[in-house]
Amino acid sequence: MAYFARIGRSTLARYLAALEYSDFRKMWLANLSAQAAAWALIVARGWLVFQKTDSSAWVGIVTFAAMGPLFFVPPFAGVLADRVNRKTILQWTYIVNLIHNLALALLALSGFLQLWHLVALSLVNGAARAVQMPTSQALAANLVPPARLLNALSLNAATLHASRLVGPGLATPLLATLGAPAAFFLCTGFYAIGLIQIMGIKTRSVGGIRVGESFVRNFVEGLSYVGGHTFIRMVIIMVLFHCGLTMAFETLLPGFAAYQLNAGATGFGTLMMAVGAGALVGSLFIGGIESPLARGRLYLLMGLLSGLGQVMLAFMPTMGAAIAAAAIMGGTQAAFMTLSQAITQTLADDEFRGRVASINTFSLGGVMSVMGLFNGFLGGQFSPAAILLVQGLLYTAIVLFSVGFATPRSVYLKGTPTEAPVPSAS
Repeated sequence: MAYFARIGRSTLARYLAALEYSDFRKMWLANLSAQAAAWALIVARGWLVFQKTDSSAWVGIVTFAAMGPLFFVPPFAGVLADRVNRKTILQWTYIVNLIHNLALALLALSGFLQLWHLVALSLVNGAARAVQMPTSQALAANLVPPARLLNALSLNAATLHASRLVGPGLATPLLATLGAPAAFFLCTGFYAIGLIQIMGIKTRSVGGIRVGESFVRNFVEGLSYVGGHTFIRMVIIMVLFHCGLTMAFETLLPGFAAYQLNAGATGFGTLMMAVGAGALVGSLFIGGIESPLARGRLYLLMGLLSGLGQVMLAFMPTMGAAIAAAAIMGGTQAAFMTLSQAITQTLADDEFRGRVASINTFSLGGVMSVMGLFNGFLGGQFSPAAILLVQGLLYTAIVLFSVGFATPRSVYLKGTPTEAPVPSAS
C-alpha cells in the first residue's frame, strides 16, 4: 500500500512540478482566472446575442469582434513582449479587461445594452486578450528552470482549456437564474483575482529587443526566425489548420443545442462545460508525458482525434451522447494545442519567445475569429451539425496527408525534438 502511495505522489509531482515555483504558480492562477472569465463571457455574451436576435450570424459577428483583434494585434504584442517587462504588460491587460467586464455588466443591468455596445466592447476585450496571451507564454518560460519548461508550458496551456469547465460551469447557472448581468459581474471578479496574482510576481522578464529599434524590422526578424526553423514552422502550419477547422465551433453551438438537441441556454452551457472537462483531462495528461517519442506519437493521434471527435459530435442526437462527444473533442484538441505550444516555446530562443508566442496566438485566435465569423453565417444557411461534420473530416484528412512530409513524419515516428535545429540558410 505504501509503495502505491509513493508511486501516486511521484506521478502527481511530475505532472505539477512547475507549480513548486512561486512566481509561476501566481501566473498560473492568474491565467486560470482570466481564461475562466473569457469562457464565461463567451457563454453569457453568445447566449444573450442569440436571445436578442435568434441569429447565429449575429453570434458570429460579436464573437468575431472579440476574436478579431487576435488577427492583427499579436504582431505588436509579440514585439512588445520582447522589449518591455512582461509582468508590466500583463498587469495592464488585466486592468483593461476588468474595466471592460464591469462596464458590460452595468450596461446589461441598466437595460441600455445594445448590439453595437456588445460589438465595441468585444473589440476592447479581444485586443487586451491578444496582448495577454503571447505575453503569458513568453513569461512562463522565464519563471522556471529549463528542466521544468515543458511542464510549465503544459500547465500554462492547461489553464486555457480547463477554464472551459470552470467559466461556463459557474456562469451557466447564473445565466439561467439571474441573467446575463450576473454572469458579467462574475467575469469582473475573475479578472480582479487574476490582477492580484500578477502583481505578486517578482521576476523581471524582458526579451532581446532594445528600445528604439524599428518595429517592422523586429517583426520581420521574428517571422524569419520562425520560417528558418523547420520544426517550429511545421507546428505553426498544423496549428493554423487545427484552429480553423476544429476550434471555431463556438458560434455553431447555440444553434446546435437549440435545433438538434432541443436545448436552450443550459444545453449550450453544458456542451461548453463538456468540452472544458475533456480539455482539462487532455492538457494535464500531456503535461506529464516526458518521453519525446511518446509526445511525437501522441501529436499524430491527438491531431486525428481532434477531427474525428468533431465528427462524432455532429452525429449525436441526444444531450447525453453530445456531452460525451464534446468531452472527447475538447480533450484531444487541448492535448494537440498543448503539445504544439510546448514544442515551439521549448525550441525558441528567449529573445524571440514573445514573437514566436504571438504567431501561436495569431493561429489560435486570429484564424479562429475568421472561421468563427464564417461559421456563424454558414449556420444561418446550413445545419450546424453538417458544418461540424465537414470541417472535422477535412482536418482528419489534412493530418493523414501530413504523414507524407518529412518533418511531421519525423515527429510522429522519432518523437518531438528537444533542442532547436540549426536555422536554414533561406
